[in-house]
Amino acid sequence: MGLFWQRSAWHKPYKNMANERQESMGQDHIRYDILVQDALRGVIRKVLTEVGATGRLPGDHHFFITFLTGAPGVRISQHLKAKYPEQMTIVIQHQFWDLKITESLFEIGLSFSDVPEKLVVPFNAIRGFYDPSVNFELEFDVPLADDEEETAVSEITAYPVPAEGEEAPAAAAKEGEEKKPGSVVSLDAFRKKQ
Repeated sequence: MGLFWQRSAWHKPYKNMANERQESMGQDHIRYDILVQDALRGVIRKVLTEVGATGRLPGDHHFFITFLTGAPGVRISQHLKAKYPEQMTIVIQHQFWDLKITESLFEIGLSFSDVPEKLVVPFNAIRGFYDPSVNFELEFDVPLADDEEETAVSEITAYPVPAEGEEAPAAAAKEGEEKKPGSVVSLDAFRKKQ
């Protein structure tokens, strides 16, 4: 009878199953919820590592990655941060470059309204990963940053990638010099319609 209950319980969402067990069995000191989320982030890391090694996506695969723009370690331009103050979804499909993956984050070059940008996204900042070619989706519980954390993180920014033939911008802007705004494209047209 116990074996039947365990097998039938697998169809329930993980979160609900964990909450029911926690109520009946006590506190989870191992934190299986965190271990499962870390393992699933490992799936994203492995997929991006394989794409980075080949420089292209296999077949019709392409990815929508949603992440918190104010999470610790996220580096995006101030223009993107202003446009997407809480979260942003990027599309990795045909036009990307310099994809680099480490144990804790990935870096990628993408174009927004013909303005090349470099983004740095820690895996812990990812809220969702979706590959519509095979209808594969992962969602993560990532809390929004506190006001204090947002203030500290907003000072970390990425820099625009210079176009071919242009000189790289100075590492730091001179005092009193204004930064010129760039263009941002909305990704709403690429989002999954409900």
